Amino acid sequence: MKFKFERIIVWQRTMDYGETINDLAMKLPRHEKLNIGSQIRRAADSISLNIAEGSIGQTNPEFRRFVGYSIRSLAEVITCLHKMKRRNYINEIVFDHLYQEAFNLMNMLTAFRKNIK
Repeated sequence: MKFKFERIIVWQRTMDYGETINDLAMKLPRHEKLNIGSQIRRAADSISLNIAEGSIGQTNPEFRRFVGYSIRSLAEVITCLHKMKRRNYINEIVFDHLYQEAFNLMNMLTAFRKNIK
């Protein structure tokens, strides 16, 4: 791995999560793919994108700020998951699995941000 962010475990995990969310969004009904599907895909991708962007040539306070953006994007994903469940696009089992992974990522991101000195 040549870039600093590629070695960051939480970046790796958010990359995987983004692909899971993308797969889910592609299964939405056609009329929702451009609405909530696009929104959740962009938010999920933003999580890892902000970690990468913040890690390159930034000061530590700036890097912490970008990780904060990642946390906000994850909150957006969680909100989209709630909307998808309310609209019956995902069942409780799928929601619980993705919600739990989001909760774990939120904890990882928060701890990671605190450890950027």
